[in-house]
Amino acid sequence: MPERTFAGKRVVITGAAGVFGQWIAQAYAAEGASLYLSDIREDALRNTVDKLRQEGVDVHWHVTNLVDEHSINELVQVVEQQWKAPDIVINNAGIYPYRTLMNMTLQHWNETMDLNLAAPFLLTQHFAKQMIASEVEGSFINISSGAASTAGVGMGNYSVSKVGIEMLTKTFALELSPYRIRVNAVVPGYAPGSEVSVMTKEHTEHMIKITPLGRTSGPDDAPQAILYLTSDQASFITGSILTVDGGRTAGRLK
Repeated sequence: MPERTFAGKRVVITGAAGVFGQWIAQAYAAEGASLYLSDIREDALRNTVDKLRQEGVDVHWHVTNLVDEHSINELVQVVEQQWKAPDIVINNAGIYPYRTLMNMTLQHWNETMDLNLAAPFLLTQHFAKQMIASEVEGSFINISSGAASTAGVGMGNYSVSKVGIEMLTKTFALELSPYRIRVNAVVPGYAPGSEVSVMTKEHTEHMIKITPLGRTSGPDDAPQAILYLTSDQASFITGSILTVDGGRTAGRLK
């Protein structure tokens, strides 16, 4: 990929204070992008922004509660005031609330759907309108999961939300194609410390064991795939789901 591929590009990233969100932000910053970072965790978000600014990155931020439509609208408005429209939107924020059928309430279910599915829908809708009005041939990335294709105990609500995000990715790709706006999704591998990982040594060792390439995901894996999908080199790719998980969801090793 050419040096400073995203110089002059404006990138919105949700869930930017988490491990994976920080990796994405750092990857775009290294390629010259301007950033608008969003997260509900103000202190963690501020720390992320401060680190990037110390490196000379052009970065703005907004504390956003993505299960609150009013807060979503505020984020959309401040981005419009700053840029008129973004070039790239990364719908990264998400939760993985482990709940089995017998201990899941409707509130648990709805909270998962609101953050993992409804928020990307609303953000894509609003930011696509900005792109169309400003004639920006932009790009959206949704973050899916291997849970969209592989069931597991306690993952019902999470898995359904990720199946939904993959179908929204394909549907929105079709609907936005007349405007040359692309929509794709990435399925990252297991990353210790991320919001949707179980943070125990034993679980990490288990995930490494069942991953064909024999390691966990790092900052040069899924984030680089995201950069590729939003670059000019991927201008003919839309409606795709790119899996970057070391082969874990391809099948069993034994």
